Amino acid sequence: MLGTKGRDPVRGNSWKGGTLFRGVRWEAKRIWKSDLANEVGEKLAVVGFQTNMISYLTQQLHMPMTKAANTLTNFGGTASLTPLLGAFVADSFTGRFWTITIASIIYQIGMVSLTAAAVLPKLRPPPCKNGEICQEADSGQLAVLYISLLLTAIGSGGIRPCVVAFGADQFDETDEKQKTSTWKFFNWYYFCMGASMLVAVTVIVYIQDNIGWGWGLGVPSIAMAVSIIGFLIGYPLYRNMDPAGSPFTRLVQVCVAAYKKRKLPMVADPKLLYENEELDASISVSGKLLHTKQMKFLDKAAIVTKEDFPKGQLNPDLWRLNTVHRVEELKSVIRMGPIWASGILLILAYAQQNTFSLQQAKTMNRSLTKSFQIPAGSMTVFTLSSMLTTIVFYDRIFVPITRKITGVERGISFLTRMAIGFSISVFATLVAGFVEIKRKKAAFDHGLTYKPHETIPISVFWLVPQYSLHGMAEAFMSIGHLEFFYDQAPESMRSTATALFWMAIAAGNYGSTLLVTMVHQLSAGQDGSNWLPDDNLNKGKLEYFYWLITLLQVLNLVYYLFCAKFYTLKPIQVANKDKVDGVELGPNV
Repeated sequence: MLGTKGRDPVRGNSWKGGTLFRGVRWEAKRIWKSDLANEVGEKLAVVGFQTNMISYLTQQLHMPMTKAANTLTNFGGTASLTPLLGAFVADSFTGRFWTITIASIIYQIGMVSLTAAAVLPKLRPPPCKNGEICQEADSGQLAVLYISLLLTAIGSGGIRPCVVAFGADQFDETDEKQKTSTWKFFNWYYFCMGASMLVAVTVIVYIQDNIGWGWGLGVPSIAMAVSIIGFLIGYPLYRNMDPAGSPFTRLVQVCVAAYKKRKLPMVADPKLLYENEELDASISVSGKLLHTKQMKFLDKAAIVTKEDFPKGQLNPDLWRLNTVHRVEELKSVIRMGPIWASGILLILAYAQQNTFSLQQAKTMNRSLTKSFQIPAGSMTVFTLSSMLTTIVFYDRIFVPITRKITGVERGISFLTRMAIGFSISVFATLVAGFVEIKRKKAAFDHGLTYKPHETIPISVFWLVPQYSLHGMAEAFMSIGHLEFFYDQAPESMRSTATALFWMAIAAGNYGSTLLVTMVHQLSAGQDGSNWLPDDNLNKGKLEYFYWLITLLQVLNLVYYLFCAKFYTLKPIQVANKDKVDGVELGPNV
């Protein structure tokens, strides 16, 4: 079916040129040409601004530090929440290609308006003068900022959930060689994303700090425009999956049907539950979900009664009767919930790199030579370098070794990979607390505790361990999380599932805002002391904040291990195979 000329009747992709698939290596090359360039452009644009955004807010718009930190995490949270809307549109109506295209254009408009705000003097407050209180941005200037950020957040909402799923769609799941290579795609997708971020936190941040914010935002805007053009030019190469209708409607239909039949007794044999391969054809191209024993109350949605079929119709009223496959779609989503929630705290801990860790770096000696110092916003280069190195190590060394031990194609399961990431993240925030104690001691020893704008004679490289550990944790946990969502989600909901990954990031950023606000308010003393002071980090107790996050992460790790132990992997009967050989349960913990 997929190896013929002409139009693929399942995928809806016009293809002229013979065999559609010519091996994994050629397929990977086609994926790179298709959408990784778009993701590189998007990441270069967003990271080029977001990494150094707190400097822009505090130095250019003159915001207080806590307000700037919360603005940053709120923006990150919103940009990670909108993918749910983008995924809904892609899975239900437009498909992934057109969703990425339209969203990229919206994102481009947001970046252009941000650049204009950085160039035009009327769109930002006047520079600070010596001895005068800095004038904070007025409501009109903030409105331009927030509208621009909202446009980029909406654009991200269409790009982020679709790009990775669109890339993975280029592999044919009915081809074993291609299917086993999807986990490699996730590794190298993240590697390309990390490489573009590395350029952003070095080259782009340097331009922002030394040349100006006009060029510092203009360059990412140009990169985004080029990526959009390249993405559109590559259209003939893509393997597109047609939208199969609203996945949310199907989930609600199962809930309603199960509720209507809540008083019916459960059938003795699950084989008596309703199945209709023709009805599910568009949402089960790669395989049919098999019945599981969990959440039996939902199985009532698949019990057949006389009232389920309207007169003169062969297909049932889906608000009264659903197939086993559709019931299992809902079960899969519910089962993923607890694992999804476990990722929130890691993002909360990771978010501090662009807020308080960056503020730490600003107070420390960042000089490499007499004439050059590392921009504080570029400190995440150590996170990204560590992440990229770990990805290469994982793919080239770790997986081949562990594959021989475990017998699993990907070395270890994505659940085990996530557990390793959680454990590393605990050490990252624990180390950060001890480094902060050393930084404050150096400030005290040199009489700089009450001089927040003076450089403390302690090397900024003391922050490298915490940045590097966060990079290692992300290489394990975030990629594992992404694999988990794509692998365990119903195939017709993969954009939505990828959106769940970004929703965890959104929740982590919003959680950071909430935690920072609570700690700032509850730790305030009558003498003006505070764990997280607005004006002078040297007088605070940032180490307590880091250790609070460490404690929360330890509890979260225990919670995750419990959830992973009892998690039931998605059972699927692969298309074009018999029920015995075609059942795939996936890897175990």
